[in-house]
Amino acid sequence: MSVLQTAFCGRILPSPLVLASGIWGTTVSLLVRAAQSGCGAVTAKSCGPVPRAGHVNPSCIAWEHGLINAIGLANPGAAEEVKLLGQARAELTPLGVPLIASIFAGTAAEFGTVAGIVAQARPDYIEVNISCPNVGSEFGEPFAGNPQSAAEVTDFVVQAVKPYAIPVIIKLAPNVPSIGRIARAVVEAGADALCAVNTMPGLLIDPESGQPILANRSGGLSGPSLKPIALKAVYDARRACPEIPIIGTGGVTTGQDAVEMLMAGATAVGVGSAVYYRGPETFTLIRDEMAAWMEARGVATLDEIRGLAHREPLYTSAPSGAPIPQAH
Repeated sequence: MSVLQTAFCGRILPSPLVLASGIWGTTVSLLVRAAQSGCGAVTAKSCGPVPRAGHVNPSCIAWEHGLINAIGLANPGAAEEVKLLGQARAELTPLGVPLIASIFAGTAAEFGTVAGIVAQARPDYIEVNISCPNVGSEFGEPFAGNPQSAAEVTDFVVQAVKPYAIPVIIKLAPNVPSIGRIARAVVEAGADALCAVNTMPGLLIDPESGQPILANRSGGLSGPSLKPIALKAVYDARRACPEIPIIGTGGVTTGQDAVEMLMAGATAVGVGSAVYYRGPETFTLIRDEMAAWMEARGVATLDEIRGLAHREPLYTSAPSGAPIPQAH
């Protein structure tokens, strides 16, 4: 599958597919299984400064257009997570699949503390979930909500992991006025890469009781309905930061979905909720569908289609199966 090899922050990934945080990232065996199934990199479940039990059930619901969840950032705490990350990295390294640690916190300074703890496990990358609320803020606005707070978190994390030389990936939120401005701000603060995007806030109501279905009332929307939002976010982030690697995440269920994400400007493609829809073989299926799509159209490398939506086409319409338009 050499046609799918992907350069990302100084590493060559076996494929552009990345196991998204929160899916299969809770145990070493599941991380390894994802790596063996076609992922080019795998992301562990997010961890914070202290253990969290998460929210009570129902915490995840499937509806006709996707999933909505309020797991509540359940995790064992950063100190305990270091053990899992260390074991996972030892088993992933022989497979040539890098490990991404994911972190969250309640204040900007706390992000730096958590990053410093997690860095001791020597993950290949650290992904920073800035979509969580800022508990130090009067209004509890998520760090991803404005360029200033997003950049502040980035700076704390970058400084904390500098002795370990671990690339920092900032995971952006979709529900912001200008994701491009926030992307540019975190890059200028030292981020090495971006992940776009996290889940979209939403709510489902039981028509019989009139009450929200999730125990937490609202949750994060993922799955097919998120794809158009994620594509737009990746497109905007790429325009704002043309030089920065981006993991495009949101609603990718098939190989064609992954191709579209690359066309929007993604460097690699995050896959998460698709496991619910297609089962344990999801990553193998998507990988093989991507390769088949490329072969059918004579596409030799992913670079031929990456960022295609940003190029001026040679024609105004392209029927299915038409040759890939080239840049002028």
